Formats: sequence, structure tokens, C-alpha cells
Amino acid sequence: YLFHRVSTSLPSACLNLREFKFAQTLIFAIEEINNSTQLLPDVSLGYKIYDSCGSIAQTIQSGMALMNGYDKTLNDTSWLNMWLIHCFVVVVVVFSQISHFATCACLSDRKRYPSFFRTIPSDYYQSRALAQLVKHFGWTWVGTVRSRSDYGNNGIAAFEEAAKEEGVCIEYSEAIFRTDPQEQFLKTLEVIKKGTARVVLAFIALGDFVPLVNLIAQHNITGLQWVGTESWITSRTLAETKEYSFLSGAVGFAIANAKLVGLQEFLVNVHPDKEPRNELLKEFWETAFQCSFRKSGSGGCTGSEKLAELKNEYTDVSELRIANKVYTAVYAVAHTLHNTLKDFKFSSNTSKREWPSPKKDVRFTVKTGEEIFFDTTGDPVARYDLVNWQSAKDGTLQFKHVGLYDINQEHILWAGNSEQLPVSVCSESCPPGTRKAVQKGRPVCCYDCIPCAEGEINSSDCFPCDLEYWSNESKDRCVLKVVEFLSYTEIMGMVLCIFSFIGVLLTIIVSLLFYLHKETPIVRANNSELSFLLLFSLSLCFLCSLTFIGQPTEWSCMLRHTAFGITFVLCISCVLGKTIVVLMAFRATLPGSNVMKWFGSLQQRLSVVSLTLIQLIICVLWLTISPPFPYMNLSYFREKIILECNLGSAFGFWAVLGYTGLLSILCFVLAFLARKLPDNFNEAKFITFSMLIFCAVWLTFIPAYVSSPGKFTVAVHIFAILASSIGLLFCIFAPKCYIILLKPEKNTKTQIMGKSPSTTL
Repeated sequence: YLFHRVSTSLPSACLNLREFKFAQTLIFAIEEINNSTQLLPDVSLGYKIYDSCGSIAQTIQSGMALMNGYDKTLNDTSWLNMWLIHCFVVVVVVFSQISHFATCACLSDRKRYPSFFRTIPSDYYQSRALAQLVKHFGWTWVGTVRSRSDYGNNGIAAFEEAAKEEGVCIEYSEAIFRTDPQEQFLKTLEVIKKGTARVVLAFIALGDFVPLVNLIAQHNITGLQWVGTESWITSRTLAETKEYSFLSGAVGFAIANAKLVGLQEFLVNVHPDKEPRNELLKEFWETAFQCSFRKSGSGGCTGSEKLAELKNEYTDVSELRIANKVYTAVYAVAHTLHNTLKDFKFSSNTSKREWPSPKKDVRFTVKTGEEIFFDTTGDPVARYDLVNWQSAKDGTLQFKHVGLYDINQEHILWAGNSEQLPVSVCSESCPPGTRKAVQKGRPVCCYDCIPCAEGEINSSDCFPCDLEYWSNESKDRCVLKVVEFLSYTEIMGMVLCIFSFIGVLLTIIVSLLFYLHKETPIVRANNSELSFLLLFSLSLCFLCSLTFIGQPTEWSCMLRHTAFGITFVLCISCVLGKTIVVLMAFRATLPGSNVMKWFGSLQQRLSVVSLTLIQLIICVLWLTISPPFPYMNLSYFREKIILECNLGSAFGFWAVLGYTGLLSILCFVLAFLARKLPDNFNEAKFITFSMLIFCAVWLTFIPAYVSSPGKFTVAVHIFAILASSIGLLFCIFAPKCYIILLKPEKNTKTQIMGKSPSTTL
């Protein structure tokens, strides 16, 4: 067993408590096996521990000693002891190695490492799990930092391959090693600082990671989401260092945790007095209690200290993830020996002896309940806990189990007794939004993937969505089209409503002003009865615009067009009546003329009623024969539905609009002819301006109405109603209100009539 120290400076500067706990776990397992009556009942296992000190050179030296130094401890009279030493120590040719912490996927190569086995999963599975984890959280832009070793290089290579399949991009990939100069760590730090990726995957050994996090803490780099591997994601050394609080929120896969009954008592009962010659144990004691081991003097270890009172990484048994792999590795060797000894038979030819291999029929369950076995590559089943680092109240970090990753294909055998899932396809499945196009001259299983057209989705082939549906962005399902109509809740609808109510309010104010001054010459001279009726019809014109807003229904469609047609004809009829009154009044001032008796108050009322009645009859016929109705327009826009009012009979609509236009033109012509009558306050002049605006608005309305898309068609109609109504209100009534309010001295019969004889209109 090679014992590892972790050091950031000199290889032998300190002893690592976690690694020493692993060594003690190995001893614990061996003693447990030696005390067992079921496993190797007649055999006692021994051990030798060599310190690699975290140094490559020291590791090689210890490894050579492990292979070559066994002869010093042999009992020459016991071939069984010699054979056991071979199994544990000799690592060349036919003998096996079992690792508890070597995760590099490269070690699964049976041609290069035929005698290597391990109780910890291969990084091949962890790398793919990390790629899926990153994709799961939607992190498609990440940076990576790795150990410049087989562990880091192979792990990141497998991650990059899996990430590419998942659609994850890597911004940078930095490599470091614990013995690198400071400049290399600073370079890596600068790359991380300048990177735009907010997620960093650290596929790195704990000993290589410590120097980097020290620098990160010194430069106060925060805000990065760290994703870790089993090497450091459950390290108490990192978690309990408050300077490393920037690692809070880190996620990563850890080896499944376990509880080893009796281990804690074994760990705290270790004492240098029990093994006086064990310098390593003394060094551990000094490290644990941070003192020098001597019997007297201040600051020295007396040997009376109690490990049970300490709370450090050695005494903590809440995280036995890696220690459990040490434990199971020892048991794997023991079970291999047990099976081999049980089947071992002597023969006259000793060369026919079968040497033990953990691979051969080794399948057992340890007391933790975990079943241990090895696949054809010498690897165990890959199981991982998803761990999240969360802050504790004391400022340290704690590990929170938030998920599980379990891969087990051990029970499936494919063609040729292979455990590798075979792939046999001519073409990969088409992605969403594409369809299969058979390649000419090849079977139907060989195809190209052609994008589906807009409005189509794919299943086995592209097919169009129903009329009321449209394909989503990925073109893998149909979704309801967006329904569009001019709503009260949208800004344009609100603005038009506000202008409509403003128009009604202004009309009411003018009506109130005229009512309060109904006896004044300017009101009486303008035929107050027709003026009030005109103001009433203008109020209806403003209000009828509201029927065009909101979701079209059967009643609203019929109401909006008929209300518009009737109210505007009523309005124009009043204006036309006022225009005729002006002309008749001028004719009445001529000597011998008695024309006013032919167009008195009764005739004025009858003309307004008759002209409006014609429009009413047109509307009734329209509603009876082919009325407007709500309609979903699916042809104007392919991706959305326009909810509008279908005119029903287009002839009815244009008849209503045409009749209104005819009266407007007639009114404009008559007013234009009377524009130069000699009154100081000429009503015909104002009517001419109002009808000019009215006709201009509705002439421009026709092309705008025809060319406007969707809800803008309705908006154009409402705008025409409001603009023409405001034009009539201001041109006809604004001059009168001006005189009533601001120029009352002109509100006299003499001023109103000027040179013309007095005429009561």
C-alpha cells in the first residue's frame, strides 16, 4: 500500500490527515479479516505501508521498494507467506494491483494494464455524468481546469467528447500541477479572470487544486460556479477553510458514502506508545495536535492527548467515501485469496498452479450492504452521489446530497458476449424539425434530414398543422396560433378609447354652452334645433367607435357597421339641413321672396328624418340578407389568426359608406356655393371647411382600410370616425364658442347679420 502525503511546497513537509486515515482503514480491514472465522480462517494477512510524500520521484522509489524489498520479511520455511507477499507486493507479470483511488479511464485498457483492478469507478463514467450535469442546468459555455496528469488529461478529454455531444461549448482548458512554478498558476488565474464563462469545471486532484484556490482567495475572485470531481468535492480541508467560501454552491459527483461500523473507535485508539518504533505515527500525532513529540517542555506532545476530543479530517467519519474504497479493496484481495485457497490443489507439476486474480469469480457483499464485483475491464459498477456545497452557520461549508447517478450494465450481454452496447444504424435519427429524405439508390434506412417548412412539424415525416395551429420553434409540435384583435387592454386600444371619450366630453361641453346661451343671437341665428341635434349625433359618432374595439362577436359585428352608418348619416343630414337653411335665408332677404315658408322647421325635421330613414332601410336590408359576422382570418398571416368582422355582404357595406359619402359631397357643394354670402358670420364658410375635412378623411380612409393588416384595419376605421367627427365639431362650433366666451360684444344681431337685413333662422 502506497501512502500519500499532500504538500504544496516540499514533498515531505507535512503529513496529510486524510491519507493517514486511509492507511488506518486498510489496517482496520486487515485486522477485521484476521479476526473473522468465515473469511480466510486459517490465514493471517500482513501489510507494509510506504510513503510516497506526494512526490513523483518518491512514489517511484517507494514503488521499487515495494516490489523488491519483500525478501527481508519472508519466512523461508513458509511458502504460503511467500505467496501472500507476492499477491500484495509484486506488481509485474502475473500479479494483480487493486487501487482505491486511481480513477483514470486509461487504466481500463486491459492490453496495457492486464493486472490492474480498482474499487473506485472509472472517470469515463464521471466525465459523461459531468457533461450531462452541465447540460441539465443549461450551462452551455464553461471553462475547465485540470491536473496535468493522466487523471486530469484523460478526464477532461472524455468530458470534452461528451460535452460536444450534449451541445456544451468549452471556452478555455487550463492544466496545472502542484509542482508548477508560481507563474503557471498566475497564468491560469488570469485566464479564469478574463473568461466570460461563469461556470468552471475543475477536473483536478486535491493536491493540485489547493495552490490554485489559495491564489483565488488572495485575488478575491468570486461569482464563479464551480463543478467538481470526486477528488476534491468532499474534501473537509477545503470546506472547513473560511477563506475558500467562494466555493459555496459548488456541485459535483462524489463516490457513494458509506458507514463502517467500528472504524471510528479504531481510529481514535491509535497511539504512538503502542508502536514506539513507528515514526510515521509520531509524525501523525504531531500533525493532529500541532506540537512536537517530546515528553517535556512547553508546546510538546506528552502522549496523553486524546484523539477522540479532536474534530478534524482524521476523526471525522461522516464522509467515508474514499475510505470505504480502501476497505472494499482489502476485502477484494481477501476474497480472491479465499476463493483461490479453497480451490487450490497440489499436483506433481507445480507450474500448473492457478494464481489469484480479483477478476475471477469474485463477487461478494461487504457489511455495508454494497455488492462488490468487477467487469471485464477490472472496474466496479459506477455509482455517484451528486453533492452540493452549502454554507453553514459558522461560515464553513457543508456537503448536501442532492442527487444520484447510477450506471449498471453488468447484467446485459450483447452480441459476442460483449458488455458494450452495439450501434448499428445507417443514419442517425433526424433531429426535431426535420424530415427523412431517402438517399437515391440506397435502402429506406439511409436518409438525409431535410428541415420542415414553416407551419409543419415532424414525426416520421413532416406534415402541416391544422389551420388554427402553427409549428413551434423546434418544429416538433403544433401550438395554437396567436389570436389578434384590437383589445381594450393594449396601448392602441386605450389611446383610441381615450380620444373617443374626449370627443364625447367636448361635445357635451359645447351642448351645455349652447344651452346656457340659447337666447343669444349667435345661437338663434344658427338654427338652435339643428345645432343641438347635430351635437347629439356627433356624440353618437364618437361613441360608435367603441363598438370596433374588443373581441368581435355576432352582435358587435352587426352593431359596429350599422351604428356607424346611421349616426354619420344623421350627422350629415343635420349639416345639410343647416346648409340649406343658410341658402334659403339669403334668398328670403331678396325683395318679394317668400322662400322660407318652403323650408321651415317642419321641413327641416322631415328632411333629416327622411335622409336618415334611407340609411336605416339600407342597414336593415344588409342585416337581413347577409349581415356581418365574426371571422377568423387565417390567410393574411400564416403564423397568427386575425379575429375580425366579416362584412357579410360587401355591397351592403359599400352602399352604407357610399350613401354617407353622397350626402357629404352634396353638403360640401351647397356649402361651397354659399361660402361668399355677405354676412359677417357666414355659417356656410365653416360648413365648407368641415365637409372638406370630412371628405378628405374618408377618401384617404378607403386605400388605408384596404391595405392595413389585421387589427390595424379596425384602428384605421376608428381613426377615420374620430378624425371626421372632431373636424365637424371644431369647424362648425369652435368659432361660435369663441365668440360666446371670448368676444361677447360681437354676439349681437347687428354684428351677426352685418349689412344683411335681419333674418331669424
